[in-house]
Amino acid sequence: MCTDAAAVLDATTDCVAVGVDIPIGLPSGVARRACDIEAAARLGRARSSVFPAPPRPVLAAASYTEACAIARELTGRAISLQTFHIGRKIREWDALDVLPARVVEVHPELSLRTLAPEVDFAPKKTTRGAGQRIAALARWVDPAVALADLPAGARLDDVLDALAAAWSARRWARGCAEVIGNETDERGRPMRVVV
Repeated sequence: MCTDAAAVLDATTDCVAVGVDIPIGLPSGVARRACDIEAAARLGRARSSVFPAPPRPVLAAASYTEACAIARELTGRAISLQTFHIGRKIREWDALDVLPARVVEVHPELSLRTLAPEVDFAPKKTTRGAGQRIAALARWVDPAVALADLPAGARLDDVLDALAAAWSARRWARGCAEVIGNETDERGRPMRVVV
C-alpha cells in the first residue's frame, strides 16, 4: 500500500488515469465547491458521505477546535470531525508541486450509484451494503479476482471504494466520464468530481 500522495504518484506513473477520493481543488472563501453541493444533492439520504472541502488555511490547524475556529472565520461554519481527520491527506495532495492531469477527484458512493442507479444501497459497512457494492462492481470487474489478493490490513469497505474510484478513473481515461463541477481554485487546481 502507498503511504502518501507522492507514493501514489510514483506507483501509478504508468496509469492513464488515477481516481483519488480526496478533495483536490480547494475553496478560498465562503462559497462551497459546486461539485460538493451537486454530489450531496445527487446522493440524497447518503449525502453525509460528502465532506465539503475546507479552505486551505483550515488544513494548517493543529487541532479540531482550531480547525473549526478557522473555518468559522472563513466560511461562517465549522468543519466536520471526518473532514478534520482527512485533512492530512488533503494536505499531502495539495502540497504536490505538480498534479498530473491523469489524477482526478472521484467520489466512490456517487460512482456506485451511477454504476447501479436502481440499487437502494445500504450503508457500506453493513454486510448488506458490502454485498450490494460487490454486486454492482461485478458489472465492471470480477470481484473474485479483485478481492482475492488484498494487502494485509485492507478493509473491505475501503477496497470497494477503491474499485469504484478505479471505475470512474477508467471512464475518465476513455473520455466518457461525467464531470460534476468545473471550477478551478486559486492555484489553478480543478474543483470537480469525475464519475
